[in-house]
Amino acid sequence: MKHTASLSAKLVRIGAGLLVVALISIGLTLWVTWKLSGGAAALNEAGRMRMQTWRLTSAVQAELADYEIRALVNEFDESIRILRQGDSARPLFVPWDDEVQSRFIEVDKGWQTQKQILKSQPSSEHVDLVKNSADFLTVIDRFVLSIEHQLASLTAILNLFQFVMMALAIGGAVIMLYTGYHYVIHPLSQLRDGLSRLESAQFSVRVEVASNDEFGQVAQGFNRMAATLQSLYGNLEAQVANKTKRIADQKERLQALYEVSAFLAKANNLHDLTQGFAQQVRALMRADSLAIRWVGDEPDKFLILNSDNFPLEIMEDEKCLRAGVCACGNATYESRTRVIPIKSSEVAPLQHCSKRGYETMISVPVKLQKKLLGEIDLFYRNEVHLTIEELELVDTFASHLASSVEGMRALALDREAAIAGERTMLARELHDSIAQSLAFLKIQTGMLRASISKNDHLKIDHAMDELDNGLKESIADVRELLLHFRTRTNYDDIDTAIQETLQKFQHQTGIAVARKITGEGLPLAQDVQIHVLHVLQESLSNIRKHAKARNVSIEIEKGDTWRFLVRDDGVGFDDEIERSHLQVGLNIMRERAAQIYAEVAVSSQAGVGTTVTLLVPALQKNKTTTN
Repeated sequence: MKHTASLSAKLVRIGAGLLVVALISIGLTLWVTWKLSGGAAALNEAGRMRMQTWRLTSAVQAELADYEIRALVNEFDESIRILRQGDSARPLFVPWDDEVQSRFIEVDKGWQTQKQILKSQPSSEHVDLVKNSADFLTVIDRFVLSIEHQLASLTAILNLFQFVMMALAIGGAVIMLYTGYHYVIHPLSQLRDGLSRLESAQFSVRVEVASNDEFGQVAQGFNRMAATLQSLYGNLEAQVANKTKRIADQKERLQALYEVSAFLAKANNLHDLTQGFAQQVRALMRADSLAIRWVGDEPDKFLILNSDNFPLEIMEDEKCLRAGVCACGNATYESRTRVIPIKSSEVAPLQHCSKRGYETMISVPVKLQKKLLGEIDLFYRNEVHLTIEELELVDTFASHLASSVEGMRALALDREAAIAGERTMLARELHDSIAQSLAFLKIQTGMLRASISKNDHLKIDHAMDELDNGLKESIADVRELLLHFRTRTNYDDIDTAIQETLQKFQHQTGIAVARKITGEGLPLAQDVQIHVLHVLQESLSNIRKHAKARNVSIEIEKGDTWRFLVRDDGVGFDDEIERSHLQVGLNIMRERAAQIYAEVAVSSQAGVGTTVTLLVPALQKNKTTTN
């Protein structure tokens, strides 16, 4: 039968019972001890009365003064009173019983008799006094003996209580040992044995539940745990096999994803990218055929971008497929991967696929940034059901394909933009230099014809000189333009590139150039260096064409902002007419400076010279591209 009380309640009950018994035993022992203590004091007081009796007798015989005898009598009366009433201060009290009570009455009566004798006895005759004193001492002795008998009884009771307390201590220890074994040690040993058997894979082990206390609850929990472990162990091998298969499948999917990603990263053109993608994905998904359809110029038209093992006749018929005509092609971004049974499909007719023996088609939309780019169609000649992991894998393939195709498209647009920029720059350079020179030559040619028709030799010679100078200027512009196009810098410090540019300028013009560099700063990026060189070359070109200078100096000050100064001691200019002649070159310099977030300033004075200042920040706001 199970015990319903908890372990703590059982221990409290047993402990409370033992405590009550111990308190009762201790109380009784204290009471007996208190009685013995008071009885011993009373016995001592009763024994002192014998001494007082002889003192009184001796005092009378010695014929002491009356007041001394009265003092001794009063002292004896006090002893009688103390014995009768007791003294709680000591403590002192007589252990009364019938015998002790009768003996005390005899003592009291004997003292009254003795006190009368002491008051009436003549001092010359003491024989009767001594005889009465001896008789009174006998009464006192009987009273003392009765107290001693009573104290002996109490001492026996005290010894009995001590034996009982010793028996209680032994019994309490035995009860506690039994209780500890029955309620604690035994259940723990059962649990320990059960755990040992459980560790040795004996999952059928169960622990007896003999109570509903804490150990009973632990035993019930142990039994539930053992049952759960037994159930789990029974299916463990199957679970391990399933888990191993799942891990292998995940590894296979990750390997497939890595292979496809690595291939897409290495593809050089769109055809190779889509062809290799189709082959790899078809093999990885174990499909019989695969087609990649891409959205055309119109959102509801899908073009076959590439395929693998796809029947040619179907490709010809569905080269351009309008959305809704077939189950292939879904023109909405919200479309998701679909597994479509071909024979029972009600989405759209699938006659071509059905004739070729296909039973299942998987349509995977290709999307990027909320835009539908196309779809991947996988064809199977049997019924196919993809798991959630496989569906996520094909969706990931489609996402990688979309990113790669859009990346190639972005690169193509970047290349096209770069080519367009180069062509724009070339057209601008030709327009600002050679085109103007050719226009000038055309005017001079017309003037030469007019002079020839008038046979004006002076004007003919002047026109020929102008044509000759114009051709030389055009040749110099062409050379300078070629120099600009070939300008490249592969140096961390722009100083070396500037030095080479100045050497070429000195070689072409014979003008001495002084160079000065100060300060420390971060190096300029190579694309920024190219624009700086073009601005400096344009400044040197203007000096060559218009300044008629003898000396040129360039100063470079490095820092958070680089400062370039180009000075010449040429003719300079100070009016708007002369400035307008140079406006084309100034505009070119400002355009180049704006591309690198730099500033160009030109100051000039007629007869003194011209100074061009270029301020370039070392840290660019955005990455610039060279033209």
